[in-house]
Amino acid sequence: MLNNDILRSVRFILNIGDAKMLAILQHAEPYADDDFTALLKKDDEAGFQPCSDELLSAFLDGLIIEKRGRRDDAPPPAPLLRLNNNDILKKLRVAFELKQEDIEALIALTGLQVSSAEVGALFRKPGHKNFRLCGDQFLRYLLKGLSIKLRPGAQPKGN
Repeated sequence: MLNNDILRSVRFILNIGDAKMLAILQHAEPYADDDFTALLKKDDEAGFQPCSDELLSAFLDGLIIEKRGRRDDAPPPAPLLRLNNNDILKKLRVAFELKQEDIEALIALTGLQVSSAEVGALFRKPGHKNFRLCGDQFLRYLLKGLSIKLRPGAQPKGN
């Protein structure tokens, strides 16, 4: 799943514009306004610019700050240089204050059934024997479930 797709999905879920997306990113990292709109374009549009793992990590950290507030006792975390779907899932869980049961319910809204063990395995440390990599499809289902819950009746473009 492209990082740009995740940015566009979060923008749809929250029903916000490009300026607010930039403001969320700037909670964690200063970024030039003129470059940001290129990240929100589809890959076949003119002016498309791919979103790096580091930038998506900074945006998700900014989303956590936006939704939950800035922690007084600690500076914002440094953006991750390499980001995988498990990291994205963890950051979305924190930002939207989701518990394991909430994630299961969101996935169920899309028609897919997952067990508690399957969801729990996604949040384990990579060295753990029950650790499981989060696939693109699971992340798509979670984002779709969030959009169903937070924007009932709205359909993303292209679906």
